[in-house]
Amino acid sequence: MRGPAAPTSPGPWDPRSEALLRLAAPAALAPPVPAGPAEAIQQPAPALGPRAPRRATADPVKALMHRHRELCERAVDPLEIAAGLEAHGVTDRTAARFRHRDVFSLAEELYARVPRGDSAPARPAPEAPAPGGTAAWALAACAPGTVAVLTTAGLALTQGALRGAVGALGALGLAAALLVAVRRGPLHADGRTAPAARLWTLWLLAYAVAGDGLLDQLLTGGPDGATWSLVTPGGPAAPADGAWLLDTGPLLALALAVAPAAWCARLFAVRARRRLAASRGLADFAAGVRPLLLSTVALPLALLAGLLALTGFSPGALALGALLLLARLLTVHGPPETAAHGLAAACAAEALSLALVLAARLPGCAFLDAPVRAAVDTWGPAAVPALACGAAALALLAHATTALSRASAHATAR
Repeated sequence: MRGPAAPTSPGPWDPRSEALLRLAAPAALAPPVPAGPAEAIQQPAPALGPRAPRRATADPVKALMHRHRELCERAVDPLEIAAGLEAHGVTDRTAARFRHRDVFSLAEELYARVPRGDSAPARPAPEAPAPGGTAAWALAACAPGTVAVLTTAGLALTQGALRGAVGALGALGLAAALLVAVRRGPLHADGRTAPAARLWTLWLLAYAVAGDGLLDQLLTGGPDGATWSLVTPGGPAAPADGAWLLDTGPLLALALAVAPAAWCARLFAVRARRRLAASRGLADFAAGVRPLLLSTVALPLALLAGLLALTGFSPGALALGALLLLARLLTVHGPPETAAHGLAAACAAEALSLALVLAARLPGCAFLDAPVRAAVDTWGPAAVPALACGAAALALLAHATTALSRASAHATAR
């Protein structure tokens, strides 16, 4: 039997009818009734709009600001931010992706946008140095030369055991004066000096005094006994027969050259800082700093060559002066480890030369000292320190032209 006819009055809402209605009519005309199973599955879709990710990338500088927030809050001016960004690999080409023409313009926006409290550091005033500051480091830079001159005069006026005592006291005084000179003024590295660099420097200075004489004695079969002859500027140029020559002339010239080297380092730091403030791009800054660096190295070397001409010219001492100056500039403004490696390489080359000559005395090993003997026969004993220190100095100069032409090397006044 057929059941009763379907009622013509509205009955309960059918989900299938609702789905058909949604296909035929706009979503805004859907009746406000409880959602069915089909609608519960489709309802989260309208919440996924395409504008949500666009809001996160609308301000590209904001993400960079949060990434380097500590740098931006600590900086005293936009130049420090620019130097810090460069140290993290941000270049002018990278700044273009942040809608800026260069790193300096990007740093200015970061500096302006980062909030600072009342305890934020104030911008330094480089034109107002502390009273007596320049005079203090200038006197410290002149201390090695003064001690060296007094020691040389004492050695020329004394004989025998007293002369040895004067030489020992002079060596200690010179070491103390050098420590004072590098702890003040433009040669001060703020604790960045590698500990081994001091040992390498002492070895190089000791070889400048006694290394050539020792090498000459080793090549001629000595040294026999403990006889040594000290040669001072203005004294006899030739030592006694079979004596070990100790030449104080190169050390005197190097000590006197500390003062002009400090002044040139000061000039380099000041002019590089001004160039950094006036530059509008990293490439522009680097192009202006490289000639300044070369002149900073060339001028002290020219003065050292003149001093060596007066005290007894030695190419090894000239190369050593270039090596020590470049190593100190890199320690003050750049990575100190690189400077220590350059000094260590020169020490290793000099020590290897002496070791090869000694090893050649072993049976069947006479060929080991052939390179050293050929160099000494051609250019003299000074060829060994000249080649060792000269090669290390050229390597440091090539590295310095890149490392010291970065803005991060001159972010703060030193």
